[in-house]
Amino acid sequence: MPKKKYIKGDSKLLNAWAFYDWANSVYPLVISSAVFPIYYGSLFIDDLYVEILGFNFKNTALISFLTAFAFIVLSFITPLLSGIADYMGNKKKFLKLFCYLGSFSCMGLYWFDLSNIYIGLFFYFMALISFWASLVFYNSYLPDIAFKNQQDSISAKGYALGYFGSVLLLIFNLAMVMSPETFGIFGDNAEMTAMRYSFISVGLWWIICSQYTFYYLPEPYEKKKIIKDVVLNGFREIIDVWNELKKILIIKKYLIAFFIYSSALQTVLLIAAYFGEQEINWPEDEKTIGLIVSILLIQLIAIFGAIFTSKLSEKFGNIYTLIILNFFWAFLCIGAYFITKPIEFYVAAALVGLVMGGIQALSRSTFSKMIPETENTTSYFSFYDVSQKVSIVFGMTLFAFLDQITGSMRSSILVFVIIFLAGAFLLKRIKIKNY
Repeated sequence: MPKKKYIKGDSKLLNAWAFYDWANSVYPLVISSAVFPIYYGSLFIDDLYVEILGFNFKNTALISFLTAFAFIVLSFITPLLSGIADYMGNKKKFLKLFCYLGSFSCMGLYWFDLSNIYIGLFFYFMALISFWASLVFYNSYLPDIAFKNQQDSISAKGYALGYFGSVLLLIFNLAMVMSPETFGIFGDNAEMTAMRYSFISVGLWWIICSQYTFYYLPEPYEKKKIIKDVVLNGFREIIDVWNELKKILIIKKYLIAFFIYSSALQTVLLIAAYFGEQEINWPEDEKTIGLIVSILLIQLIAIFGAIFTSKLSEKFGNIYTLIILNFFWAFLCIGAYFITKPIEFYVAAALVGLVMGGIQALSRSTFSKMIPETENTTSYFSFYDVSQKVSIVFGMTLFAFLDQITGSMRSSILVFVIIFLAGAFLLKRIKIKNY
């Protein structure tokens, strides 16, 4: 019996699309933010340095360099693959490919230890690449499956599902790490083993839950062959958008400011858990629990933070609010230099949650308001997406160099005070009208 085709706007199709957020959001929470950074830091109890390819790297500098390299690769393959997928109509195959590759890479992190660090770093790299690449194809489905008046609500539903699903799995993993014996995990390093099992749980959750989405998403309507023009089409679109945006002074100024402060923002978010693991004086046997609780605290407060930022922008406008948020982030970086106690880290985590989601959402909506009237909004946001990825490369590489040279994450993070203040100054140069 052939599978039923669901038309655009159908509630089952919309809900199935949104459910992919439930499936994949466990990666950024459990792997990027919570459990993996703790596990990774625990591997370097005796020595913070490791030799890779003949070079002696500090552990946090190594993971920062690798993350920056992953985003360099993403900056190139994202427009390449999206151009091919748009032409061939096989976005679903690409989405499946990166979903499965990311899921198995997460499970591969089970074998990450210092004795086979090359294999472990490879799985970390592939999981990161796969997650971000899959988002390109997932997001591009939105105008295909939802009408304009449905897109805001179903997009918000996806974020909500992703938040609740990822928190549920993180709580399960937290319970497993806190009481490994309850889950049948015994041995001298039961806590570490439980964390390794959590990597497998992420991969299984991602791959199993995504099947609901894949069942309902439409298949390509016709098969086409890849031609040279199609391969380069994604890059041409980005170049064309940049040439158009250069003529609009307000967007040009905004994108420069966005690139600067986004490089600091994304880097701080990516290294926050590593900072807490290495720089805070945790009591014995409290580090793992304390760090995971901090991440949960950030997630919970981020909900109210997004609402707070939205209200702030209604009163002061987007640009003024972004300026305020940049000053606030500079203040947080200064504070991070001085904190050493767990309670201080909890307070910092709460403050990060207050402004974390708000500045990202407001940055995107501000850009959306500025772009000219056009039907080709996908190209503009593809450019925005690549700009953000390149800014992450800049920020992570800068931090990695400073961390490697100084040997201190605490000192290295101070450079972002200057970058956030520069972002605020560049935003102040924008003549504010309806922004």
